[in-house]
Amino acid sequence: METVIHFMNDSVEFYKWSLTIADKRVEEWPMMSSPLPTLGISVLYLLFLWVGPLYMQNREPFQLRKTLIVYNFSMVLLNFYICKELLLGSRAAGYSYLCQPVNYSNDVNEVRIASALWWYYISKGVEFLDTVFFIMRKKFNQVSFLHVYHHCTMFILWWIGIKWVPGGQSFFGATINSGIHVLMYGYYGLAAFGPKIQKYLWWKKYLTIIQMIQFHVTIGHAAHSLYTGCPFPAWMQWALIGYAVTFIILFANFYYQTYRRQPRLKSAKSAVNGISNGTNKAPVVMENGTKQKKGKGKHD
Repeated sequence: METVIHFMNDSVEFYKWSLTIADKRVEEWPMMSSPLPTLGISVLYLLFLWVGPLYMQNREPFQLRKTLIVYNFSMVLLNFYICKELLLGSRAAGYSYLCQPVNYSNDVNEVRIASALWWYYISKGVEFLDTVFFIMRKKFNQVSFLHVYHHCTMFILWWIGIKWVPGGQSFFGATINSGIHVLMYGYYGLAAFGPKIQKYLWWKKYLTIIQMIQFHVTIGHAAHSLYTGCPFPAWMQWALIGYAVTFIILFANFYYQTYRRQPRLKSAKSAVNGISNGTNKAPVVMENGTKQKKGKGKHD
C-alpha cells in the first residue's frame, strides 16, 4: 500500500512539474486547463460501449441515413478547415517539413497553427459519434478493438499534444491525417445515400492503403528528426513512432482479414478501416447456427 501511495504522490508531483513547461498560450482554451474533461468524456465513451448494446439488444436498429449524411459531410468540412489552416499557417510561418521546433510566441501564424491543432483535437472527440452510430444501428461487429483503440487514444493523446507541443512538427501528422479524413468522411457521406451511389464507390480499400502509408511516413519523419537531432521534444517523437507501429500492425491485420483472406466474398467486407461510422451494410451474423433476423430499422 505504501508503494502505491508513493507512486501516486510521485505522479502528482511530476504532473505539477510538467505544467511548468506546458504551453501558456492554450491553458485558458476550452478543455485545456485540466485533463479531467477529456478523461471524463473518454470514460463515458467506454461506458457507452457497454451500455449501448444492452439498450439496443431488444430494439430495432435506427437507420439514421439523413443523420449520417449531415454528420459525414460536416466532418468533411471540419477536416478540410483544419488541413487548410495548417497548410496556410505553416507556409506563412516558413515551416520546414523536415525539422521544425515549437515556437511558443504569440506570433499570429503560430497561434493560427496552435488553434488549428486544437480543432484537430476537438475533432477526435466528435469522432466518438462514429461508435454511437454503429451501436444505434446495431452494427456491433464494426466496433472492433482497432475502432475503440483508435478513437479513445487519439482524443487523449492529442490533449497531451496540444497542452505541451501545439506547433512545430506537430502540424505534420495532423495535416496529413485531416486530409485523409476529408476523403474518408467524403466516402462515408456518399455511401450513406444508399446502393445507387455505393456501387460507384470502388475506391474503398485504397483509403486503408493510404492510411497505412501515412503511418510509415510518420515513423520515417519522426526517425529522421531524432537522427538529425532536431530540437523538437524527443519524447513526442518516440511516442509517435511507438503509436504508429501499433496502427501499422492493427491496420495490416484488418486489411488482410478484409481484402486478402476472403477477396471474393463481398458480404465479408466491413468498414473501410475498422474505425468508420457504419455507412455500409454489415454482413449477416451467425448465432448458434442460425441467421439473425433483420428487423426493420427506425428512421431518423
